Amino acid sequence: MMNSRRVGTIEVLSCEPAKARRSPPLLFVHGAFAGAWVWAEHFLPWFAERGFNAHALSLRGHGESGGHERIDWHSVHDFVEDVAAVIADLAEAPVLIGHSMGGFVVQKYLERHAVPAAVLMCSVPPQGLVAAQFSLLFEKPGLMMEINRLLGGGNVAPDALREALFAQEVDDEMVRRYYRMMQPESQRAIWDMSVFSLPNPGAMARPPLLVLGAEKDVLMPAFLVQSTARTYGVPDRIFRGMGHGLMLEKDWQHVAQTILDWLEETLQA
Repeated sequence: MMNSRRVGTIEVLSCEPAKARRSPPLLFVHGAFAGAWVWAEHFLPWFAERGFNAHALSLRGHGESGGHERIDWHSVHDFVEDVAAVIADLAEAPVLIGHSMGGFVVQKYLERHAVPAAVLMCSVPPQGLVAAQFSLLFEKPGLMMEINRLLGGGNVAPDALREALFAQEVDDEMVRRYYRMMQPESQRAIWDMSVFSLPNPGAMARPPLLVLGAEKDVLMPAFLVQSTARTYGVPDRIFRGMGHGLMLEKDWQHVAQTILDWLEETLQA
């Protein structure tokens, strides 16, 4: 059963299991232009059915959280504070699972805090966004223009969302529904992820780390996911035939099962 609550002004969506396993809770952190809803679609109920207390927050200015009127001024540090506030509200430190920008926020959180484990999905690498931006500019210049338009608060075509997130077949109505929930992103946070607030791997608590990517990801190409894995000295897992929106793709269960298998092995070790 899905429930919604607030920690201060931050929206938190949660699914509690009928029978909880003895395991840390999971806290999911969304990427740019999105909110906690991306995890509510499949991942929160799926992991709850398997015994996890599963939670997802909407960072300030996103989803149903407060702060939309100041979206362009929110920094990555602000987003880290949101994660810290939600974690302080939980009974124990969770496993952090971050997607895209959310993976960057997780890395920044780990500079000052410890968690039992962390998962980075199609994450902005510790070296920042610049390489991804150049790759998109050369490979998909039209999509780059659409993303910049969305960043500035303009409207974009639903097909741009399909091209950005999906490599597998997706229903037109589903694309339109996701499109209605997308939103502008903080320009300050984009600059933070580009040059001004890059993670310091040497300062991080180093929990067990799982690094996941997608073969057809046009926003965070597989070579950058592999670079992230090399930086942290862990293997990478690249899902064939899938795009950036791993948690929303048709084969999302393959991704969820990979995370579950890794968690069961890691948390028992």
